[in-house]
Amino acid sequence: MRVIVSAGGTGGHIYPALAIIDKIKQQEPDSEFLYIGTHNRMEKDIVPNRGIPFKSIEMYGFNKKNPLKNIKTIKCIFKSFKDCKKIIKDFNPDIVIGIGGYVTVPVIISAKKLGYKTFIHEQNSIPGKSNRYLSKYCDLIGVSFKSSMEYLPKEKTVLTGNPCSEHAVEVASATKTELGLSSNKKLVLITMGSLGSKTVNDVIMNTMDKFKEKDYEVLYITGKALYDKVKDIKLPTNVKILPFYENLVKVMKRADLMVTRAGASTLSELIALEVPSILIPSPYVANNHQYINALDLIDNDAALMIEEKDLNPDTLINKIDEVIDDKVKLKVMKNNLEKLKVKDSSLLIYKKIRELINDK
Repeated sequence: MRVIVSAGGTGGHIYPALAIIDKIKQQEPDSEFLYIGTHNRMEKDIVPNRGIPFKSIEMYGFNKKNPLKNIKTIKCIFKSFKDCKKIIKDFNPDIVIGIGGYVTVPVIISAKKLGYKTFIHEQNSIPGKSNRYLSKYCDLIGVSFKSSMEYLPKEKTVLTGNPCSEHAVEVASATKTELGLSSNKKLVLITMGSLGSKTVNDVIMNTMDKFKEKDYEVLYITGKALYDKVKDIKLPTNVKILPFYENLVKVMKRADLMVTRAGASTLSELIALEVPSILIPSPYVANNHQYINALDLIDNDAALMIEEKDLNPDTLINKIDEVIDDKVKLKVMKNNLEKLKVKDSSLLIYKKIRELINDK
């Protein structure tokens, strides 16, 4: 299989794309890949480091604060279509896959106009502008949440789940010993993503004294940017702080409860691993999509939520205690998470892609 994959901007797009590539490699080891991304975002480093051939195009999002900068953006868009057509013709793929980010727009449209099969995937509950626009140019659309289907053409949309979820299940879990934790106490894992959140960090640090009265342990992963500010603070004996943990799902498998943001990949991992959670959606993302993502779990009694505007030491500790001390609630949340699972997501996507290619 010859495959062009495009995704850019954030790990929420890039890592699902890599999971799909890994699954295709597993199923068809002789497959060849080309990844098309932006010239200045994180994919330009992550993808080549995985040994995947990479082509970059110069693309920018529209600037709402300084419209004059959009003159350059528009020029780059026109050039990107010309560049994409040449790249696609030269590689001559069996299929072109877009997994999110504005870089996918010229890639998918160019592929469709050249007569190639196209597949896109949406990770969030509410599809982004790029995927909504591309929905009329692609042959098939995969979505992570059932609620996404009402925004997209039903005749070519399929519930696939998020391919990151399958990877989460396959990863070996960390041991509590290597984490410096007790084997006989429940674990609350708190993290706000790789960079962390200063606003949430301030609340968590003001909650530390309340944790020392508790029978459970807390592992707080601050994010690299915030660790230096808290590393020298005296902590209760049942609290441990780390700046970062490579492959966080290894720790998630040991957690009894997780306090986290509501990014699409994180939620897919929570569902796949059946980890009860308290979600604090980031209010700083486009279209408030983390809040909408969280509602998919909240409405199914599979998680609790605290909006950042309502977050303080009392609301945080009360929510944690409400769940961690209630065996029945923990079991109900786990059962409801199990009902939301889409098993073997990346394998399902591979099969749908293979069907598209065969249907010529």
